[in-house]
Amino acid sequence: MDPLSPLEQSLHAARALVLADLAARDVADADVVSLVEDAVTQRRWWVEQWPDGTDFVLGLVAQDVQDALLEKYGRWPLCPVCGADDPHALEVEPELGAEPHWVCAKAAVIVAPVGSLS
Repeated sequence: MDPLSPLEQSLHAARALVLADLAARDVADADVVSLVEDAVTQRRWWVEQWPDGTDFVLGLVAQDVQDALLEKYGRWPLCPVCGADDPHALEVEPELGAEPHWVCAKAAVIVAPVGSLS
């Protein structure tokens, strides 16, 4: 069995971590998992064009899934910091960088690393 390339490792890790966040918020149904697969496929092409972007794949896949969910289902993940009176989605920061986190921009608080929502 051949070892996975760094590109494939980053894509598999991004898929697993985003799926973990979706599962933590009980939204990992089949249609949503398909959105994750689509995002991973699109980012595979992107990182093949820019191999130095491997460290950014996780944050980009998370943002892609978040955008796709907004179009089909609504905001995700909802901010647990500000409460139900002000429902808004968390954001991924840095937008293009390594070690992305879910952040409440309104409260300026890091909620969790991508892949670690509870």
